[in-house]
Amino acid sequence: MNSLKPLVMGDLTAKHPIIQGGMGVGISLSSLAGAVAKAGGVGIISTAQIGFKDPNFLKAPMEANLRAIKTEFDKARAIAPEGIIGFNIMVATKKYALYVKEAVMAGADIIISGAGLPISLPELVEGTKTKIAPIVSTAKSAMVICKMWDRKYKRIPDLLVIEGPLAGGHLGFSLEQLAEYGADTDDVPATYRQAAYDEEIGSIMKVVKEYEEKYKKHIPVAIAGGIYTHEDVMHAMELGADAVQVGTRFVTTEECDAPLSYKQAYIDAKKEDIVITKSPVGMPGRAIHNGFLDRVAGTKAKITHCYQCLEHCDPNNIPYCITKALSNAAEDHLEDALLFCGSNAYRADKIETVDAVMKDLMGCPA
Repeated sequence: MNSLKPLVMGDLTAKHPIIQGGMGVGISLSSLAGAVAKAGGVGIISTAQIGFKDPNFLKAPMEANLRAIKTEFDKARAIAPEGIIGFNIMVATKKYALYVKEAVMAGADIIISGAGLPISLPELVEGTKTKIAPIVSTAKSAMVICKMWDRKYKRIPDLLVIEGPLAGGHLGFSLEQLAEYGADTDDVPATYRQAAYDEEIGSIMKVVKEYEEKYKKHIPVAIAGGIYTHEDVMHAMELGADAVQVGTRFVTTEECDAPLSYKQAYIDAKKEDIVITKSPVGMPGRAIHNGFLDRVAGTKAKITHCYQCLEHCDPNNIPYCITKALSNAAEDHLEDALLFCGSNAYRADKIETVDAVMKDLMGCPA
């Protein structure tokens, strides 16, 4: 057995310091989050267009999403009655506050929030037991969050997630920063990429320490992005982390909510198929190269319907609809889908169980 300690967040304790990353649309819902929570980790449901299967989604997407938050949480809770289950809610979500409040009412143990700075998150959970965790990628963003929460709400994060340049989906880095870390090319060894970002992690840890000292309270830190093996987990711990957040590795599990074709795309992917693409929302994202990406490159698609997903999205000036591209992936229409993934997706070679992945990450014998 290994010596990894449980993850303690106030009055919550996860047996294993493994947080399953939120993946939308429809990739991490109740089945995956419930299984991870049951296995002793922290299960996270993504609220990104969570109600996409609702019959009224097309007509009233936001209402469908808000309904689905409770439905998916209850299903996950039924799988893991004693487990830690929460939500990943993007700050960029239209009507962000409504989603947070709905998640709190559903019973969320924790809300992890990125894709922008969750400045207002503390007031949205005030008076509840729900823990809050901002996602940051730089020391600057960590300082902004901690300073604002301290000044405005007299509190600190219950958990801080540091998401590096090897993560999947939308990335909190400019193309220039990704180039600096060598995360936008296959020519740079992964060891260099990690070493380059390790310095930034060190700077973020200094910010954390400053606020720990001020509040005389430990702020647990989870490192995310490119965590795939037990060695990756141990490296994160050596950097001072209390936990890791893992997304890609859980996609190719039996319990993952994604369709089998999506999981198979990971298994079939080669290293050179993992690319950085520009999302319609203007951010770099990591995905599996496919015909869809070729078709939308340099073109302007006709947007026939707005799904009210993001606060700052103009349907008249985007190359394609991000909701439609991601929901196509979750609904088995891969030829018209954006296949978000982490940098290690090509390493998947089989469908596993959540239990097997958890044991491997923890360094336990199979």
